[in-house]
Amino acid sequence: MVGWGVAVICLWVSCGAAAGQLEYSVPEETERGVAVGNVAADLRLPAAALPSRNFRFLSSHRELYFRVDLASGNLVVREPADRERLCRGKAACVLTYDLVLEDPLELHKIRVHVLDTNDNSPLFPAGDVQLHIPEFLMPGARFTLPNAQDDDEGSNGILSYSLSPSQHFRLDMGSRVDGSEYPELVLEKALDREQRATHLLVLTARDGGLPARSGDAQVTIIVVDTNDNAPVFERSVYRTKVPETAPNGTVLFRVQALDPDEGSNGEVRYSLSNSTQAELRHRFHVHPKSGEVQVAASLGPPETLLEAYIEARDEGVFGLASTAKLLVEVTDVNDHAPELDFMTLSNPVPEDAAPGTVIALFSVKDEDLGSNGRVICGMSSGGPFQLTASFDNYYSLLIDGPLDREQISEYQVLITASDSGSPPLSTRRTITVSVADVNDNTPSFPQPQQELFVAENNGPGASLGQVFAQDPDLGKNGLVSYELLDVISEGPPASSLVAVELSSGAITAKTSFDFEQLRGFHFQVEGRDGGIPPRSATVTINLFVVDRNDNYPVILFPLPRNGSVPVEIVPRSARTGHLVTKVVAEDADSGSNAWLSYHISRASDSSLFRISANIGELRTARLVLPTDAVKQSVVIVVRDHGDPPLSSSVTLGVLLSNSVPQLLPDFEDVWEPGGQLSAQNLYLVIALACISFLFLGCLLFLVCTKLHQSPGCCPQSCCRSTEDLRYGRKMVSNPCMTSATVDVTTVERLSQTYLYRASLGLGSDNNSLLLRGEYNAADLRNLATGVGLNLPISCIQIRNRKGDHANVNAMVSKFYGI
Repeated sequence: MVGWGVAVICLWVSCGAAAGQLEYSVPEETERGVAVGNVAADLRLPAAALPSRNFRFLSSHRELYFRVDLASGNLVVREPADRERLCRGKAACVLTYDLVLEDPLELHKIRVHVLDTNDNSPLFPAGDVQLHIPEFLMPGARFTLPNAQDDDEGSNGILSYSLSPSQHFRLDMGSRVDGSEYPELVLEKALDREQRATHLLVLTARDGGLPARSGDAQVTIIVVDTNDNAPVFERSVYRTKVPETAPNGTVLFRVQALDPDEGSNGEVRYSLSNSTQAELRHRFHVHPKSGEVQVAASLGPPETLLEAYIEARDEGVFGLASTAKLLVEVTDVNDHAPELDFMTLSNPVPEDAAPGTVIALFSVKDEDLGSNGRVICGMSSGGPFQLTASFDNYYSLLIDGPLDREQISEYQVLITASDSGSPPLSTRRTITVSVADVNDNTPSFPQPQQELFVAENNGPGASLGQVFAQDPDLGKNGLVSYELLDVISEGPPASSLVAVELSSGAITAKTSFDFEQLRGFHFQVEGRDGGIPPRSATVTINLFVVDRNDNYPVILFPLPRNGSVPVEIVPRSARTGHLVTKVVAEDADSGSNAWLSYHISRASDSSLFRISANIGELRTARLVLPTDAVKQSVVIVVRDHGDPPLSSSVTLGVLLSNSVPQLLPDFEDVWEPGGQLSAQNLYLVIALACISFLFLGCLLFLVCTKLHQSPGCCPQSCCRSTEDLRYGRKMVSNPCMTSATVDVTTVERLSQTYLYRASLGLGSDNNSLLLRGEYNAADLRNLATGVGLNLPISCIQIRNRKGDHANVNAMVSKFYGI
């Protein structure tokens, strides 16, 4: 593609800003990146000067079709431009852009002419055509065909028509009153419907471009009879003006066509012709009977000429039709207020700014036309400011005098833009101009030192606190940023332990602190403002780590050896208060978390030992009895006072012996409820069994004597019962029974002792007594051996009514030896 450059015209205005206008031409649909012209050369500037002068390329169009390459200064195509979409129906298609340069301020306009190319083919809006032609018509009859449309301009949009060969028809061009032409179908030879009822023709429209483009429409001719007069309009062209804000329903025309035929052949109905562009059909509504044409949708922008065609067709069996042109000119209404578009706004303004400094550059625009679109700008501020017209519709707001921030730190500038319509419309815009200060204040912390506390075992990233420094300056001069400064001291650097957020001064932990490893440290934080040059101050942070109860007590003595329980020997002659051992423990925590107390959680004989809660001394609580087991076991718990408290325990074996054995016994079976009986307990059981058998023999002798005196079942008075106070159960003697049954219903294990819930059934159903209660192993064993019943073990039956018989018998036999 080739661009056409034109001369550059430079204008100078009173504000001191240079201005001019450049014009270029480019064919439509030019590819991206093609250079249209060199803006820098046409402005007599080197391309390298464009960025330094803050060059800006401004457009009022939604899509930016061109851009300026700052490296070369060329005006290049950014997006291909479609002339028909941008400037439909206009003879010239011009895109206007604004150029702004600073230091000094220059304003220029660029007008780019988009030239037409033959890129559109002729198109029949109505598509295929169907004609009904009576067979009685004579040669020479004419039928209007629809015009094709070509969106191109000039010779590219000039159309010629041709018709496919036919012996009955030829193509001719007709002329309207306004001079426009349209294709007509001329009957060359009379039609005979009985020989051929339908004729298919192809109408071709070809434009004048190089190469030429064409479009086709199929013409279907249906041969019919009757109705030989078409409606005739009073006028061939109807023209009117309508404001752009005309509401829907506004009446534009009332057309009328006359048909000399009678009856239904003379009744006329109106509608939009197929020759009307598709995009205009929804904008008009035609009443089919009255011919009234109304506005149906927005008519578009002002100064637009809309062209539509209305058709009048009679209601004969094969209706005849004629068309008339409708021309609607849309006029402008002052319905748009001026718009202000600020391109630059320097705010705040330093108080030492010189008069003539540009504060703001803005443009004014009004979508209306003529006087409705002419805009006048004014200003009111009460301060040292001046509003100057720069170029065309651009204005500059300048400083017109000295500024003093200490007296007035802020101004409200009111800019008013009014158009010349009737009544006029205006837009107001208030600009706040702030006066900036210089950096003359140093950031200050509330105190030179600050203390922070953090509980140990914190997670990385935990918030520790915040530092804050005040700076009364404005903007960056008062914006304080914070930085961590390491203080030379023992231990790891502070930067590896904490972090300081740059903008907020928030202090967070980088790692988890352990009170037992690190009690505290200190570091400095610097607060620096953003002025030039910057000012700064420091604060010292003392960070203390607070202890948590995270360590269990550690028992130092006594300690197990090789996995065995530690053993202490206590003589059997020991008195009350005899020191068995002293439990030594420590806790790595501090404060109440490290205060330890000592407790006995479990003992084989809880009445034999006691421990000092504060110092951990384990002593005897009473005299050692001969019946006390040789092996004793004590579980000692060491608990701290943290929240929640933590504890550790140790199991201690105590050997009650007056001498030190060569080999210490195993204390693992001390807690087993079915352990072997001691020698003394075994002697006691044998003695008790002998006494029980003697008692049962005497009792049986007395019962037999009574039975000899009174034969039969013994009465209720013959039965005697005794109380066994030691075991807390009731024993019954009954000479009428020869066997006993122990029904074990429940077996429970509480701690290391088995308790059995059992019932004892004696004799027949009439003389039976059930004993229910809780019995330990010795009780059940005595029941099973028939203590007080004078029965041998073979007479005892063990039954389990709720569990597995064998399992229960196995557990019971563990204690009474069956």
